[in-house]
Amino acid sequence: MLMSQQFASTRKDVSEEEVSVNAQLLTKAGYVEKVMAGVYAFLPLGLRVLRNIEEVVREEMDAAGGQELLMPALHPKEYWEATGRWGGLDVLFKVPSQHGGREYALGPSHEEIVVPLAQKFIHSYRDLPQYVYQIQSKFRDEPRAKSGILRGREFMMKDLYSFHVDEDDMHAYYDVMKIAYSNVFTRCGLNAIETEASGGTFSEFSHEYQVVTESGEDIIFTCECGYAVNREIAKVQSGDECPLCKKGVINEHKAIEVGNIFSLHRKYSDPFKLRYTDESGVQQPVYMGCYGIGISRLMGAVVEVHHDDKGIVWPEGLAPYQVHVVQLGDDEDVVKSTQTLIKKLDKVGVSYMYDDRKLSAGAMFADADLIGAPHRVVVSDRSLKNGGVEHTVRSSGDSKVIDIAQLVKEL
Repeated sequence: MLMSQQFASTRKDVSEEEVSVNAQLLTKAGYVEKVMAGVYAFLPLGLRVLRNIEEVVREEMDAAGGQELLMPALHPKEYWEATGRWGGLDVLFKVPSQHGGREYALGPSHEEIVVPLAQKFIHSYRDLPQYVYQIQSKFRDEPRAKSGILRGREFMMKDLYSFHVDEDDMHAYYDVMKIAYSNVFTRCGLNAIETEASGGTFSEFSHEYQVVTESGEDIIFTCECGYAVNREIAKVQSGDECPLCKKGVINEHKAIEVGNIFSLHRKYSDPFKLRYTDESGVQQPVYMGCYGIGISRLMGAVVEVHHDDKGIVWPEGLAPYQVHVVQLGDDEDVVKSTQTLIKKLDKVGVSYMYDDRKLSAGAMFADADLIGAPHRVVVSDRSLKNGGVEHTVRSSGDSKVIDIAQLVKEL
């Protein structure tokens, strides 16, 4: 991509209302633009990051047996009345129709849609288990949208729903998803702590995946042995002896929740009378689990963790472009070498941004650091005289002059 043709440019200042690190950096670097409280437009760079995160999630959900579908965001009121959540969920957006006095819900989650859908296809024990997921915009009428894209009124989410013959099968898949979630967050460059949390009205407990950072909204208690619990259900406090290993000391952390998993049991299958026929011909209840990852929230969490005083530091697999190419000067050799570099990058499939603007070196370097591609490559008269191009790794700051062919091979 040529930076001279980029739809959204970088900027130095953002609104004073944007106090979170992710909102400030993503706005300054041209990834997002706030439309209103809790609602952001994802600009071309931001959408590329979202798509990269989606692909990581999609690969892990597929590997866990998930089948992707897409359900509507607009829901019939009667489905939400059947589960009691039409009047019981305080963040539900309710949309009146201009015709016939009907009302609809904008989906904050999709239990009320996926269960009636499953009814049409799950009839026998032979039809189970099933695992379906989607990646879609969700809507929640949050009383206080805050922290940039960490807590919004419209956001992108992956939700997977599993259907089982009994509790044992449900719990077995729950463990499969624990591994899948660990894989997702590791690939996104995050150390997400599996944290015991309230199960709400579904079960005794659930599990959240929490990333420790000072910008977090949650408080968790952890021990080095792996024990972790959300403060909402904790029976320990900082400094206590760990109840699991009996050796370690409990520590308190602020953290961002980036995913959660629930055993739904029959919470939603019973209201819709979702049943299957067992091998003896007897009708049995279907058990369910649900597993959510906030895609846009995950993007914000990555920025909160991976940044420095210059800008964003994207992990390799999430960056909108892997290489930021900076051309200094219009000397014939510089132009020719830059074109050689980008042609070679194209040939091997390495994505790149090409800063072809007529700006000072300092301005281009500052933008490269702000945008945060993992690799910066500078082509200049000086670098060519020294044997090639200057390659800098964004995360470490390590820099070297290297031959173009060798650089492309390493990338």
